[in-house]
Amino acid sequence: MIVIKLGGSLLQTDTLQSCLDHIARIFQHKKVIVVPGGGVFADRVRLAQQQWHFDDRTAHQMALLAMQQMALVFNARKPDFLITHTIANIGQQLGENSTLIWSPDITELDNAGIASTWDITSDSLSAWLAKTLGADELIVVKSVKIDVDFNMYKLIEQKIVDEGFHDFITGSSFQLKIIYAKDFLSWH
Repeated sequence: MIVIKLGGSLLQTDTLQSCLDHIARIFQHKKVIVVPGGGVFADRVRLAQQQWHFDDRTAHQMALLAMQQMALVFNARKPDFLITHTIANIGQQLGENSTLIWSPDITELDNAGIASTWDITSDSLSAWLAKTLGADELIVVKSVKIDVDFNMYKLIEQKIVDEGFHDFITGSSFQLKIIYAKDFLSWH
């Protein structure tokens, strides 16, 4: 099983459709769960929190709704990729050769003890999902170029992944790839 996190900013760089098409083509004989970033929807939550000064718990819930909105965008672009919400649903829906889009369930993440902070974004949530599912691989596709010999702390410092990401991948057994979208699209 492979978890592929597509950064929300791919929508703004016009590479999202290419990435979805690539997943359908290259991973067609695999079990795949696609995790959407919050993209422009999450950016709006950040701006609203700055303007209205609501708490991080509310912002966290709204950011999860942003991921859910992006899941709908992904599904609109790839209707054969089914939307799924919970770990139990994934187990029921994931067939031999299928691709699912994860639209995270707020209650499930609350029950898992996921903190309500901007230090944990869809990057960390994709790692949590991959670890929880016992995935073989986590591929995080970004809209920025990634150094081949990436250092996790440098990626966090450069804000390429969120501050909580390291904690979520610690102790995991999956293979991790953090890759620039254009490099991802060149995989065969």
